[in-house]
Amino acid sequence: MTIRLLNCFTCNDRFGVLKTGMACLLVETNQGLALVDTGLGLDDYANPTWMTRLFRIITVMPFDPNEAAVNRIRQLGYQPEDIRHILLTHMHFDHCSGLADFPHAKVHVHKREYDAFTDGKVLHWDEFAYIPRYIAHKPVFVLYESVDSKWYDFDAIRLPFEPEMYFIPLFGHSRGQCGVAIRTSSGWFLHAADSSAVYNDETPKWLIHLVLGPHDAALRAFMKAHPEVLVSNSHMFPGFFERHKIIV
Repeated sequence: MTIRLLNCFTCNDRFGVLKTGMACLLVETNQGLALVDTGLGLDDYANPTWMTRLFRIITVMPFDPNEAAVNRIRQLGYQPEDIRHILLTHMHFDHCSGLADFPHAKVHVHKREYDAFTDGKVLHWDEFAYIPRYIAHKPVFVLYESVDSKWYDFDAIRLPFEPEMYFIPLFGHSRGQCGVAIRTSSGWFLHAADSSAVYNDETPKWLIHLVLGPHDAALRAFMKAHPEVLVSNSHMFPGFFERHKIIV
């Protein structure tokens, strides 16, 4: 089975140091196509939320709707209804804005994250990135909470798909953020989402900890100990997409 790495939201800093694309994964599973995160959706391009407008001010975006996940998959020859499942690492605007572009997909997410998105409370500044309109179409949610496995030394939640897949709870950047581990033909791929910036040696460690939470050092140590595991974060540099377009 194949994983395709898609850039679904280019967002660069205004100093020209960090150039990043939003990593979404298109995964062939035994239950049809699954998409990990969505990037910005078409509605955000046509009618940007205040959060999207803010990011257009503080970062440099091409703001190109061709980068929307629904158009990325069309470029590969698929249609929106071919996406049967969406796995959300978390529900900040740049990770779930495109949910409405796939109205027939079941949405899989950790219950802590779903509750943070829907409970109306703002317990941390990052929760302003929860935009209620992204679930106005009332998708079917599949919620996960109980740790039932180990993946290497990480607590894990087995997902109901083949290839073997797990949510890896990495709370901190958001209340219920999870990474996604996927077995490949050659080993494992860990998409660690916004829990770290393991390829970024320019940003101070204190700032990474402040913005992304407490897992960066542990994930860097994991990468060093397990070079056979391919690790990605959500916002990756352009060369990563070129090198890892297709993972089998």
